[in-house]
Amino acid sequence: MSIKEFKTLLRSTFKSMDTEENIDIYFTRPIGLCLTLVCKRLGIHPNAVTIFSFFLGAGAGWMFLHTDLMHNILGVILLMCANFCDSVDGQLARMTGKTSLVGRMLDGFASDVWFFFVYVAICLRLYNENIPGTEIQWGLYIWVLCIAAGILAHARQCRLSDYYRNIHLFFLLGKKGSELDSYESQKALADKYRAERNWKGVLFFSNYAKYCGAQERMTPAFQALKAELISRYGSLDNVPQEFRDEFRKGSLPLMKYTNFLTHNWRAITLFTGCLVNLPWIYPVFELTVMMVAYLYMHYRHEKLCNNLRLRWHA
Repeated sequence: MSIKEFKTLLRSTFKSMDTEENIDIYFTRPIGLCLTLVCKRLGIHPNAVTIFSFFLGAGAGWMFLHTDLMHNILGVILLMCANFCDSVDGQLARMTGKTSLVGRMLDGFASDVWFFFVYVAICLRLYNENIPGTEIQWGLYIWVLCIAAGILAHARQCRLSDYYRNIHLFFLLGKKGSELDSYESQKALADKYRAERNWKGVLFFSNYAKYCGAQERMTPAFQALKAELISRYGSLDNVPQEFRDEFRKGSLPLMKYTNFLTHNWRAITLFTGCLVNLPWIYPVFELTVMMVAYLYMHYRHEKLCNNLRLRWHA
C-alpha cells in the first residue's frame, strides 16, 4: 500500500474532521490503522480488541502502583497500547461492517475500566505517603480525592463530551454518521426484551437507557430545543439544512473542549504525574482544570441551544 493510499484509507476511518483531535489525527489513528489492517487480516473481531484493552489498562494500573521510573514507563506504554486498541476497534468495526451497539457500549466502558485500575493504583501508591508540605499521611484522603475525581469529574466529563460530540455529528452527518440515542428509545427496547424474557437484552438496554437518561438530564436546553424541532418538523431527521448549518457553526468551537475532556490530555497529565512521582497531580487536575473546561463547555452549549430555540421558535 502506498503512502497516498494509506492516507486516503486513514481519512475514511475518521467520523468527521470536526470532531477529531490533532493528537489522534497525526499519532493515535495512523498507528491504530496499521494495527487495524493486521487485525483485519487475522480475522480478529473488534469486540475482542476492546476486551483485550481491559487487560492492558489493568496492567498499566499495576505498573503505576510502583514508584520507580521503569515500572511507570511500562505503565505509560501499556496505557498507550490500550488507547491504540480504542482506535483499532472503531476503525476495524467500520472497515469490516461489524459495528454494533454492544461494541459501542464496550468501547465506552473500556476507558472506565482502565482508569478504575489507575485510580486504585494511585490510592494504594499514596496511602502511606505524606500529603505534600505536611506531615500528614494521605490515608483515606487520597481515596476521597480519587473517588471525587472519578465520579464527580471524570465520569460526568466523558458522558457529556460523548453526548455533545454525537449531537454535533447528527446535525452534520445525519443519523448514520452519529450515535445519538435517547432514553425513551432504549427503554422501549428493554421493555421489548423483557416481554420476550430475554434477560441479557433487558440488562444491556436498561443500563444503556440509564446512560442516555443521565445525558439528557444534564442538557435541559438541548432537550427543549429537540422537543421544539420535533414538534415543528415531526422528526429531527427532517430539520432543514439551514438549521443544521447554524447549529454546526455554534457547536464547532466547542468540539475542542469535548476533545480536551476525553482521553489524550487526561493521559498526558497522568503520565507526567506518575513519572515525576507526584501522581496526586492527576486527580487534582481532574477536579480543577478539567472541571472548569467542563462547566464552560456545558454553559456555552446550553446557551447555544437556548438561543437557537428562541430564534427558530420565532
